[in-house]
Amino acid sequence: MSRLAASYAHCVGVARARAKNFYYSFLVLPEEKRLAMCAIYAFMRECDDLSDEAGASLLNIAGWRAQMVRTLTGPPADHPVWPAFQDVVRKYRIPAQYFHEMIDGVSSDLEPRKVETFDELYRYCYLVASVVGLTTIHIFGFDDPRALALAEKCGIAFQLTNIIRDVREDAANQRVYLPAEDLARFDVTPEALAGPVTTPEIRALLEFEGARAKQYYAESRPLIGLMREDSQPALWALIEIYSQLLKRIDQRGFDVMPGKIRLSTSEKMTVLGRAWLRRLF
Repeated sequence: MSRLAASYAHCVGVARARAKNFYYSFLVLPEEKRLAMCAIYAFMRECDDLSDEAGASLLNIAGWRAQMVRTLTGPPADHPVWPAFQDVVRKYRIPAQYFHEMIDGVSSDLEPRKVETFDELYRYCYLVASVVGLTTIHIFGFDDPRALALAEKCGIAFQLTNIIRDVREDAANQRVYLPAEDLARFDVTPEALAGPVTTPEIRALLEFEGARAKQYYAESRPLIGLMREDSQPALWALIEIYSQLLKRIDQRGFDVMPGKIRLSTSEKMTVLGRAWLRRLF
């Protein structure tokens, strides 16, 4: 097996084991694009792991960035993800800026987090989610430049959904992503977000943030029609899974503190089946 083939095999293994919501959408892509998405996911997963592991530091992430720069400008660095990553970036002409921004977003999570305004939260969501969407649409294929702004909004919707779902876990780790201005508006303390009870104040706060997410989902929906036809079912599936997750949280009255709310495997498979029908017809 060539080094490139081994790299793609490694990336597929990472995506299959850990991509969860993302991997289901990969399955309805043509093989070349599916492999490309696995390579980009494996790169992102490694970035996230560097920030989450014990003893994570800016030095470790700087080393990863240096390997990335080497891979983008010359022969691939030594990690098994790099040959496939390099192949995908060159094949789909993905701007290197996006990968630097992904690493910037990961780096910002190394310290306890406190967000003051929604503008600040938006910037964080852009770095950790929107740039993923911008990278993805280069693989999916598009001609209309409006797709760039819509992909940015789609990423904001996804990350707001994650933040709402994980608010207690994040707060317990001293990462409060909800803006301080919103906490003050709804009379919620950071300490309350780490507790086991969804108080009426927390519920009202999360409903407010959920309404923001719903608006971004609605605004980004036209993105699906701007993608190449063979990629539209995959993007539809991804948006459907995340929007259904937000809908599930809404149906439970934003009562997220007792335990993480998620879609079951069977529910995701149902979405996948509907996406396959969209691909066939």
